[in-house]
Amino acid sequence: MEFQLNINGEQRTLEAEPGTPLLWVIRDTLELTGTKFGCGVAACGACTVHLNGTPVRACSTPIENAQEGELVTIEGLDDPVATAVQEAWREKDVVQCGYCQSGQIMSAVGLLRQTPAPTEAQIDSYMAGNVCRCATYVRVKDAIKLAAQKLEG
Repeated sequence: MEFQLNINGEQRTLEAEPGTPLLWVIRDTLELTGTKFGCGVAACGACTVHLNGTPVRACSTPIENAQEGELVTIEGLDDPVATAVQEAWREKDVVQCGYCQSGQIMSAVGLLRQTPAPTEAQIDSYMAGNVCRCATYVRVKDAIKLAAQKLEG
């Protein structure tokens, strides 16, 4: 079946079976490999993308749910919030293996767009669905706080 997707600001037409998870469309069909496969059951956050500005798990979101919306992957992040998060990630040296980082960054950007000055409890709650095997959670939290400060000043 033919689907129309607005992804990273570009209108794309592609063939896929109804019910195909966005993750496979993004990675295999569109070859945007920044979005990662982690668990396949929306429990780890590695596949997080934004649909209409809201972080969603691409592994459990069917393609038809994105047809009318605006989809943004890690490759398409380009605004002051995303820049602040990416700079803070580098400054706090968050990344170890890096596998979960695109999902972590997508979630952090979603948090700061919704709550520009989050408390520690809000950060913990919002980021709870993102798993990091390297356990960089303290650095992730510090980077989110730094990004919020950057956006204030």
